[in-house]
Amino acid sequence: MGNSPHSGRRAQAAENDRRILEAAHAVFVADPAAPIAAVAERACVGISALYRRYASKEELLRKLCGNGLALYLEAAEAAYADEGDPWQAYVGFMRRIVEADTHSLTLRLAGTFEPTAALFTDAERARELSVRLFERAQQAGAIREGVEPTDVALLFEQIAAIRVGDPARTASLRQRALAIALEGLRSRERSPLPGPPPSWEEVNARWTG
Repeated sequence: MGNSPHSGRRAQAAENDRRILEAAHAVFVADPAAPIAAVAERACVGISALYRRYASKEELLRKLCGNGLALYLEAAEAAYADEGDPWQAYVGFMRRIVEADTHSLTLRLAGTFEPTAALFTDAERARELSVRLFERAQQAGAIREGVEPTDVALLFEQIAAIRVGDPARTASLRQRALAIALEGLRSRERSPLPGPPPSWEEVNARWTG
């Protein structure tokens, strides 16, 4: 039996949504002030089709950041469930986050819309898992003294700021930068780090203005 008209429309709607979200990520990471019409144009969908799915630019931004948080949580939960070497689990987590490019959204969109309570809840869960992963690796003696989880939060953003014209080259350079950073995180005889680590208040303040 062939597909029903309803299933065909659902498939088309799902495809349109995928294209809209991919386009929105590209458009708003490049220019957070871009109009929502630029997303429709890049996604090759009508503006009315976009508005049927997302009533406003703010709603679309929330969806993008919610998806980014979901990817982050998935990676963090998988790493925390890994009962092998704590350092290797942490390295795998960091590589996966850099590959997913979740922090480009933080870097570019923090403070541009009002997060929902659900986003704050997911963000807190992500923070808790990040701290647990970090502390597990540090307690195993793998991470140098003086580093804090907030240092890593900002490190992700620094790596996300790396951007060259070619996406494949950008991804390669980000993984290279992460490899260098990971060497700096390892526990060895080193000089003390300058200044105090960033606070969670500093990291989160951009979302609340």
